[in-house]
Amino acid sequence: MAYFDWADDLMIDRGLIDLVTTLHTATSQGCGQEVVGRLLQALVAYTHEHVQREEQVMASVHAPRLEGHQQLHRQFMSDLSVLHSRYEAGSITTASQLSSLLRDWLSLHIRRSDRKLRDYLLPRSALPSARDGQAHDTSALTSP
Repeated sequence: MAYFDWADDLMIDRGLIDLVTTLHTATSQGCGQEVVGRLLQALVAYTHEHVQREEQVMASVHAPRLEGHQQLHRQFMSDLSVLHSRYEAGSITTASQLSSLLRDWLSLHIRRSDRKLRDYLLPRSALPSARDGQAHDTSALTSP
């Protein structure tokens, strides 16, 4: 059984779910520390790109609660940075801490905050923007 199953209400690509599953599998087999460094690097890169695109989309449509959403993103990035520092310092609990952080992020932020954002954006995605005559691009919500 997977640690975190893909579900239709997740507005991210399966790649992030695969990283979480890889980490959980390695941790449950006692070799999480062997893969956590590589996974942390991949997660930081993925998260940075995704957050940047998502916030640009939010700003372009004047989405409500942008500042609060940005704060959640900054906190998550900070948490990843702290875990990376702990890993670099030789912490042996980094893999399990990262696994918990990601489970919570997927369950709480993506399924709640990002879902509200998606629900706000989808009706607008087919409407031309008053400013540029183009439909709003919501792909930042579903792609890496």
